[in-house]
Amino acid sequence: MSTREELAAELQERMVRFIADVILFNHAVSAKVGLGGSDSQFMTLLQSYGPLTPRQLSEHTGLTSGTVTGVIDRLEGIGLITREPDPNDRRKVLVTPSSEAIQEKLAPLYAEQGRRMHEVLAGRSDADLRVISDFFRDSIANQQPLDIA
Repeated sequence: MSTREELAAELQERMVRFIADVILFNHAVSAKVGLGGSDSQFMTLLQSYGPLTPRQLSEHTGLTSGTVTGVIDRLEGIGLITREPDPNDRRKVLVTPSSEAIQEKLAPLYAEQGRRMHEVLAGRSDADLRVISDFFRDSIANQQPLDIA
């Protein structure tokens, strides 16, 4: 039987592998639709948080405003996002994901990955799913803001 420390180390190792696989898959999807590597992460942020200002995208990613503008330009160029005036402050713009374009251009590329994840989760009990969900909730809540400088 493994010790708690060994199990924790194994879990961390598997998480690193899982994260690497997801990142590599997202890079492949981005390349297939003509986007840069970080572009899919912007889409994930927009789908998770809803419309964001360029400044908020910069804060979430740690990227400069110039880099953020370049990513927004690419995403807008293929129709995945739109820039809309912020209804609360007309001086600002909101970057909004386009649900239709996402369904047309990205969803088919993620369909097989989604099917496989569904199969993995289908083999778990409700109690297991609660533990997994709690683990991810706690992990997300424990994340530190980007400040690697």
